[in-house]
Amino acid sequence: MDPTLTHDCGPVSIRLIRQRDARVLQRELEQNRQWLQPWEATLPTASVSIDMRVGIRRLLQQYRDGNSYPFVMLYNGEVVGQLSIWGVMRGSLCSATIGYWISERWAGRGITPTAVALATDLAFSQLGLHRIEICIRPENVASVRVVQKLGFRYEGLRPSYIHIDGDWRDHWAFALVEGEIPEGLVARWLRAQHESSDT
Repeated sequence: MDPTLTHDCGPVSIRLIRQRDARVLQRELEQNRQWLQPWEATLPTASVSIDMRVGIRRLLQQYRDGNSYPFVMLYNGEVVGQLSIWGVMRGSLCSATIGYWISERWAGRGITPTAVALATDLAFSQLGLHRIEICIRPENVASVRVVQKLGFRYEGLRPSYIHIDGDWRDHWAFALVEGEIPEGLVARWLRAQHESSDT
């Protein structure tokens, strides 16, 4: 694995997932079942296992294949959630999607938007991507706030887009292209926080 795929901003950082993260992620998933279940991807024809050892092996294989960049989100060095740059398309598209989850006890502290900003900057500066998309169920108010805070552009409704919590769910699509944030998304996010604290 590429050890340079680590980014940080103050106490928040992201780094590539490791097999030894399985235990803590498994515990977080189990302790946050009610919190996460309404937003978790499911399979239309089978149940989804939350065995993180198996899940991390799959994620790392997708990373080796160049299809995904799976990260853990950390706060002061403690694993608090997971974030992936997935569905990587190269060639004339150079696009990918970001998905994420955070433990309930860490929500509302600015960790998720900071981690998404870090991942977006990494995608543009190190991974050679041109466009990042985030698709969110309209009912997921907290995640919608994340993309709104970061200035992702709303692109429209995708009906019955992803199988979530046992059924095909509508999603709102949000995106950014590299040229929209020449200074980087972390810099823009930090500036917005500073300006809001001054008012």
